[in-house]
Amino acid sequence: MDIHRKFGPDQDASIIQTVQRAFAKRRPPAHFTNFEHCEECAEYDAILRSRDIYSLRIEDVGNAGSDPICFISPEGFAYYLPALVRLALAEPAEPYDWYGAQLLFHLCSDGLRNERVLACSIQQRRAVVAFLRHLIETRSELADIYGCSDELFQAIEYWSDETFSPKSGD
Repeated sequence: MDIHRKFGPDQDASIIQTVQRAFAKRRPPAHFTNFEHCEECAEYDAILRSRDIYSLRIEDVGNAGSDPICFISPEGFAYYLPALVRLALAEPAEPYDWYGAQLLFHLCSDGLRNERVLACSIQQRRAVVAFLRHLIETRSELADIYGCSDELFQAIEYWSDETFSPKSGD
């Protein structure tokens, strides 16, 4: 399914820019994972430290069974969110599935007021919600195909909650 023919890359570029602007002050942490925990965490940390928001590739994070984002710190997640949004809006590439489903899993992990949400400012959360609403407008069919429509609406609920203060003002 060619998403860009159906929805147009200009819409995607606009929402990517919105997210990039909201997270522009984020800097990469010294380490993205608890790299001393085990060999796998050290490997994931090395991969994430070797990339930035422009060079992160689906090959780095697209395998749900071996995904460094599952082990990333909340600060590292916030740093990489613009890249993850870009990957979620990209055309699914073999052998990887649509990254949007995987990103929705990460956005919802640990429920309401999870560490990833808390690591983001209100402005950053609003940008994430704008991205999620964009998914509804442009990728609802994919969300249905991948069985993650409920997670999409759940993510909007979690990331829309402005009743608590962020841990960071970035």
